[in-house]
Amino acid sequence: MPKKTAIIIGAGIAGLSTGCYAQLNGGNTCIFEMHERPGGLCTAWSRKGYTFDGCIHHLAGAGPASRYRAIWEELGAADLEMDFHEIFVRCEDLSRQQFNVYTDMERLGGHMREIAPEDGRLIDQFTAGVRRLSNFELLALPLYRPFEIIKIARDLAVLPRWMKISTADFAARFKNAFLRRVFGYIQYGMAEVPMGVHMAFLAGCHNRMLGTPRVDSLTFARAIEKRYLGLGGEVRYRSPVERILVKGGRAVGVRLSDGSEHRADLVISAADGSATIFELLGGKYCSNLIKAYYNNPATGPQPFAIQVSLGVARELSGEPSSLLYFMDNPEQIAGLERDRLSVKLYSGPPLALPGRGVMIISLDSTYEYWAGLNREPALYREAKATAAEKVIGMLEQRFPDLREQVEAIDVATPLTTERITGNYHGLQAWGPPGSFLKVMMGGLSRSLPGLRNFYMVGHWAEAMIGISTAALSGRRLIQRLCREARRPFRSS
Repeated sequence: MPKKTAIIIGAGIAGLSTGCYAQLNGGNTCIFEMHERPGGLCTAWSRKGYTFDGCIHHLAGAGPASRYRAIWEELGAADLEMDFHEIFVRCEDLSRQQFNVYTDMERLGGHMREIAPEDGRLIDQFTAGVRRLSNFELLALPLYRPFEIIKIARDLAVLPRWMKISTADFAARFKNAFLRRVFGYIQYGMAEVPMGVHMAFLAGCHNRMLGTPRVDSLTFARAIEKRYLGLGGEVRYRSPVERILVKGGRAVGVRLSDGSEHRADLVISAADGSATIFELLGGKYCSNLIKAYYNNPATGPQPFAIQVSLGVARELSGEPSSLLYFMDNPEQIAGLERDRLSVKLYSGPPLALPGRGVMIISLDSTYEYWAGLNREPALYREAKATAAEKVIGMLEQRFPDLREQVEAIDVATPLTTERITGNYHGLQAWGPPGSFLKVMMGGLSRSLPGLRNFYMVGHWAEAMIGISTAALSGRRLIQRLCREARRPFRSS
């Protein structure tokens, strides 16, 4: 890497991370970003005095004991204050029956036994499994050294068994009707999440390695941008890349949409994988695995596809940070029947003024539904307004008089995400092909066959999602380049 020039496509977390570590190791980099600000999917936006966060739920590396913590220190984001919530999510129904998913396993086990003493054996199996997985940090597994992997091998060996069952399937084992109804959706409202993933998240919260920044996601991204610029890097905003230039099987630069061309020793894409491989490179550099992956995109409703954000003149400090609310009478929203809402709740600063709050409701949906409506823009706008109206109506059963307190409304769809970030159909990447752990450790498309001096970083390169995945992806690439150059890797 030393003394190499590099063009980086995209100023999301992966692109900024790559830029930071490249600059630290003697590189000279320039990031070309299509949008007017950094962060990519790690973003937030303002409406009528409220800030609506579009990204971070639980951040790996939030706690000082986490292996990821060092990465955020290196990238200039570790000084941000973090919250470690006692409740991962609260589940409620119309009768106000509650299930608090406590992040302390002893407290969670006791609470679940109070609700469902008839399920004591299943509850013990669940909480014991979380404790077992808390002996290592799943999201930081790529940072473990071989001898450390050997030390945690016995605990790691239980993970494949839990990865074979979804939270919905595990929920069906409860005898208690309430837990059987709600348990399958406690991981951000998604029923098909493998139990191993959910339990690893709870283990991270239990150990205080997973937390939530007290700032919005854009502020988080700007902290890393500041670090990158302070290291001498350059970002050119409103500069969409139209083509990656290749000569003699070697990436030599990029052509922007304004026709200008820029050359460098290396080209690194932190952009959408499909657009990078099949548009910017014309699909010429591909393996069978990569083709198979991109020819089989995720189908059906996407989680987090719709975000309805509300700024409310209401005090929310007494509420949990996350609420999963179940209703008896389903409501049709965006072509799908809904009997529950997954809500993130923020009280006062920094996202709202004192005494006010922000509600963020995530709904699954399909890209095709919104793309079809967008053929008639008036229908598309009407569908967004209707979605917000129905969400408010459902929430008013839990929060009386809410409709009169709503001061700001914003609705983002998969088309919104695709337009702002360039991500295919608004997706962040879909499930990894084959073995989860194998892809987690080895990635999918960090380089492309037949193309030298070109690399990919981020969600698409790894076939894994998450802010921590994106940051680590950039770090690992520069480590690799330093190793190939037989130079020591510098992280600070």
